Amino acid sequence: MSSIRRQLLLNALKLGDLVLMMLSFGLATFVVANKYYAGTLEQFMAMRIKIGNFLIFAGCLLAWHIVFRGYHIYASHRLSRRREELFDILKATSVGTLLIVLAAFIFRISMVTGSFVVVFWLSTTVLTMASRIGLRWVLEQMRLRGRNLRHMLIVGTNRRAVQFARKIDATPGLGYRIVGFADQDWEGLGEFKHTGYALACDLSELPAFIRSSVVDELVLALPVRSLHAHASEIAELCQEQGIVMRVFNAFDLQSVQSRVEEVDGHKFITHYRADFDGWQGIVKRAFDIVVSFVMLVLLAPALLITAILIKLTSPGPILFVQKRIGFNKRHFNVYKFRTMLVDAEKRMTEVEHLNEVSGPVFKIKNDPRITPLGRFLRKTSIDELPQLFNVLKGDMSLVGPRPLPLRDYQGFDKDWQRRRFSVRPGITCLWQIAGRSSIPFEQWMVLDLQYIDKWSLWLDLQILLRTIPAVLKGSGAA
Repeated sequence: MSSIRRQLLLNALKLGDLVLMMLSFGLATFVVANKYYAGTLEQFMAMRIKIGNFLIFAGCLLAWHIVFRGYHIYASHRLSRRREELFDILKATSVGTLLIVLAAFIFRISMVTGSFVVVFWLSTTVLTMASRIGLRWVLEQMRLRGRNLRHMLIVGTNRRAVQFARKIDATPGLGYRIVGFADQDWEGLGEFKHTGYALACDLSELPAFIRSSVVDELVLALPVRSLHAHASEIAELCQEQGIVMRVFNAFDLQSVQSRVEEVDGHKFITHYRADFDGWQGIVKRAFDIVVSFVMLVLLAPALLITAILIKLTSPGPILFVQKRIGFNKRHFNVYKFRTMLVDAEKRMTEVEHLNEVSGPVFKIKNDPRITPLGRFLRKTSIDELPQLFNVLKGDMSLVGPRPLPLRDYQGFDKDWQRRRFSVRPGITCLWQIAGRSSIPFEQWMVLDLQYIDKWSLWLDLQILLRTIPAVLKGSGAA
C-alpha cells in the first residue's frame, strides 16, 4: 500500500473512531433518557444544547483521540497479533471512559450516570473492536488476491531468521513476499540450504542486490557477533535508498524515525524512511488526480491535433512508451509523444559519443534522431503531456524527481543518489526550473534530495508555478 493510501486509511480510521464514540455517546444518552427523563423522546431531542456543554463534548472528543494515539491504536498492526490490538483498544476505551467520568464530575454533568457509563464503555469497545476485525479481514482478502503486497529481504540465515520467514509464509494474509536471504559464509550456511529458501546474495553483494531489486522492507536478523560489524552499514544503506528496516532485538541503532515492535515474541526496531505521509500527502495525491484529469479534458483538442501531426509527419506510433524506474525502483511504462525516428533506440550507439551532460544520463541538443516536429514538441514540452495519464494512474505525481530510463539508472555509482527513488516520480521538479539539461548530473541529484527533504504542498505549488515560465522560455530543453 502506498504512503498516500495508507495515510488515507489511517485518517479514515481516526475519523471513524470519533464517529463511533459519538454514536456510543448518543446510545448511552438514549438509554438514560428512557430511564430517567419524564418527557417524551421528541422533547428530549428538541432540547437546546448549551455552548458550554458543546465545548465540553469537543474537549472529550479531543481527549479520546489523544488516548487512542497514546495506546498506539493507529500504529501499524500488520505484523502484530489480533488479540494484542484488541487488548490495546480495551485499554484505550477504558481510559477514555474514565476521562469522561472525570469531566462529568468536574463540570457536574448529571446525565453521566452508572447506566450511561456502562452502555457507553461497552458500545465503544465492541464497535471499535468490530471495526478493526472487519478491517483486518478486508485487508487480508486484498493481500490474498495479490494486492497491497510488500517485498521483504531477510539479512541473516540463522535458525531464528528461518523460523520468522516460515511464520510469514504461513500467514499469506500479512501480504509479504520474501525475495530472499542475504548472509556471509558461516558454519550454518549448509543447514540453511536445506530449508528451501534462496540465498539471494552475500553481504558484500547486498548493496548491488538492493540496487537492482524491488525491496520494500529489510529485516536484519544477524547474530550479535555479526550485527555490530554490519548493522551500521546496512542501516545507512536502507536510509540512503528509503527502505523500511526492521531489526531483531532492541540494539541501540540511531534513527530519528523508529519504533519498537513485537511480532510473535520477536522484538524489532523498525526504521522508517521519510516519506510523504500525513494529511499533506493525501492532499497531494488528490491534487494530482483532480489537476491531471482537468488538464486532460481541457487539453484534449491539443492532444488530438498533436497526435494527428505526428502521424502525418513521420512513420511510426504516436506515443513513445518506455520502461522507467519509479517508486522504490518499480518499473512502469512512461508515455510521451514520439519525437524521434522509429529506430532511435537502435541507433543509440551511433550518438552516445555526442553526450553533452555529465553522469550516466544522456542528453544532446541537436540529436540527429529527432524529427522536425519532435524538436518543437520538446522545446515546448508538449511531448510530456501524455504523462498526465501516468499521474492519473498513480505511477507519477505532478511534482517529483524525474523518472529515469533503465539505462541511466544502471550508471548510478553512489547509493545516496538512489534515495530519489523513495518517492513517486514527477513530471516536474526543482531540476526542471533550475535549468534542466544545462545543469550537471551531480547537482541534479542534490536538487532531487533537497526536494524530498524540504517537501511541502507550498513547495509543490511554487515548483508548478515556476515551471510554466521555464517551459515558455525553453530553458535547458533537450
